[in-house]
Amino acid sequence: MSASIARNVVISGRVQGVFFRDTMRRRARSRGVSGWVSNRPDGTVRAHLEGPPDAVAEIVLWCRTGPRGAEVEELEVTVADPEGADGFVVR
Repeated sequence: MSASIARNVVISGRVQGVFFRDTMRRRARSRGVSGWVSNRPDGTVRAHLEGPPDAVAEIVLWCRTGPRGAEVEELEVTVADPEGADGFVVR
């Protein structure tokens, strides 16, 4: 079993009001990724993802397109320390 990794992501573009957070929550939970996702006042979506490296990478890759209706213009990904999150929540 590989150690958990963590990534913080900030997604810019048309990413609010298109079910980005709920879709990410469902995808993350189904792949065993923990953390959180939230809308930011500046119109971006920010998330903390932690779990198995392959699963986290899959969610990060999905963030490049998002759900139907989203128009991702920019994705910032940074390495983070795992917070010991239990489950995945929309904030």
